[in-house]
Amino acid sequence: SQRIFQSMSRKGNCLDNSVMENFFGLLKQEIYYGRIFNSYEELEQAIFIWIEYYNTKRIKKKLNWMSPIQYRLAYQN
Repeated sequence: SQRIFQSMSRKGNCLDNSVMENFFGLLKQEIYYGRIFNSYEELEQAIFIWIEYYNTKRIKKKLNWMSPIQYRLAYQN
């Protein structure tokens, strides 16, 4: 088996991946850089806590100063 995987973005279109690149950049900047984790479980827990914070409490100017969940609830059909 060659273990070859299809790309999930369109060839030559870096914008396909920009949202996730930004998300992981923020995650690393806010919880990872400069911190030492003593176990995989400790890192995993920090990531879960940060994702919960990001979705429910972290406001963004692009979302009219709301968290992602607040924005979705305010503007859903």
